[in-house]
Amino acid sequence: MSLRLFNSLTRQKEEFVPLEPGKVKMYVCGVTVYDFCHLGHARAYVVWDVVRRYLEFSGYQVCYVQNITDIDDKIIKRAQTEGVVRRGSRAVDFTEITDRYIQAYNEDMAKLNIKPADRYPRATEHIPQMIELIQSLIEKDIAYEAGGDVYYAVQKFPSYGKLSHRTLDSMQAGASGRVEDEPLKRYPFDFALWKLAKPGEPFWESPWGKGRPGWHIECSAMVKSCLGETIDIHAGGADLQFPHHENEIAQSEAATGAPLAKYWMHNGFVNISGEKMSKSLGNFKTIRSLLEYYHPMALRLFILQAHYRQPIDFTEEAIASASKSWQLLAGGLTFADDFPTLVDEEDQPLNQTYLAEFQSAMDDDFNTPMALSVVFDLAKTLKKERNLVTHGSQPHYDQKELKSIWQTFYTLCDVLGLAPPPQIRDYIPPQQPTSASFVEPIDKHKQLGITEETIEQLIAQRREAKKQKNYQEADRIRNELREKGIELIDLPGGVTKWKYKD
Repeated sequence: MSLRLFNSLTRQKEEFVPLEPGKVKMYVCGVTVYDFCHLGHARAYVVWDVVRRYLEFSGYQVCYVQNITDIDDKIIKRAQTEGVVRRGSRAVDFTEITDRYIQAYNEDMAKLNIKPADRYPRATEHIPQMIELIQSLIEKDIAYEAGGDVYYAVQKFPSYGKLSHRTLDSMQAGASGRVEDEPLKRYPFDFALWKLAKPGEPFWESPWGKGRPGWHIECSAMVKSCLGETIDIHAGGADLQFPHHENEIAQSEAATGAPLAKYWMHNGFVNISGEKMSKSLGNFKTIRSLLEYYHPMALRLFILQAHYRQPIDFTEEAIASASKSWQLLAGGLTFADDFPTLVDEEDQPLNQTYLAEFQSAMDDDFNTPMALSVVFDLAKTLKKERNLVTHGSQPHYDQKELKSIWQTFYTLCDVLGLAPPPQIRDYIPPQQPTSASFVEPIDKHKQLGITEETIEQLIAQRREAKKQKNYQEADRIRNELREKGIELIDLPGGVTKWKYKD
């Protein structure tokens, strides 16, 4: 059976045939670096990591590119907010924000055993390419300048809406006054390619004046710059299908005349106890807050136990079940270390029965729940053998067979990213999960009137004050947090943890 994947563009499963035999060009929409990554990011990047790993396991040479949005309205707002928090000063440099959260992103992804991308292009590094692309769209009369802004004229692109399967007429009928009021637009659904800089905002010089790029144009420019006019797979969350990916198609294909991507893939949403995860609902969970209580591989396993296109519901019971299941896999991973004499044979061929079942599942649009069932069967076999040996009995299999089973288990775990290095495998969460800990961030934030985001901001400011030997300011921040019910705990290596005071 050959690999078949669901193409969002055609809304059907298709046989995967890369543009160039043996090679795959894959682009994944990355993070906007203004805050810590959340559970939705974890799901997306675990999913695309597994897709990449399986393609590589299948013999493809994959070039995996994931952009970083390091200039954006949210980043600018965060820089302005931090400036105000710092006792009324002006906005901090936006690069201070982006550098901090790029580092945090890398730390979170490493703990989840997500392989680094081959390239992480940043938006600010590709401003010239964006300007060139925008200029070409203006020359083709598909974009227009208006008061220092540049807009894409969606009515000039006849197939606009083909990815999300909607028409401009249907969008217009359903807008009901909700379309953003931008008087310089010629049409309500035209979108910004370039934005005139407001006073105090970062800017770049352009033919249209000082400004900065719109969000959508960066991916079109970076796909072309890093991978070429047409790529094999373009992936991201379901929330990006419209308008972000739709707008990417409009920009790129109008400029080049070539398809942007052959296959479009989207992962499903994350709910928290039946509700959409949202800061406004108070159920927002960052990766690092979850790893205070749960093993990173339990979180990864939780994500893979659902098909990537389906929504998943993060509940206390679901993560507890994944944590228990991880213990079974962890026991299998250490089998060779614990019983080296049982598997000291030379490498053996993988067990073809288990391998065929695993590949059949993954070849069916990356069906990780079915693939995991194969992995768990192998883990249970290894557990039975472990119990026999521990109790002084002979194992069911001879050394060659046992080595083949263990190698198959380890290999398939690795394809799913569930065979991490020892420092991740042996990770011990700092706190034990309880029912209270699962909901604590929601209730405490409302009760104390301070968000996790603000706490982390103040900790970062205190760290900087200590670095500058401004201990009076560092103590002031500690006392301010203590008054709000937050206790700081300084650990070796300059690390500061925090908890709610009892």
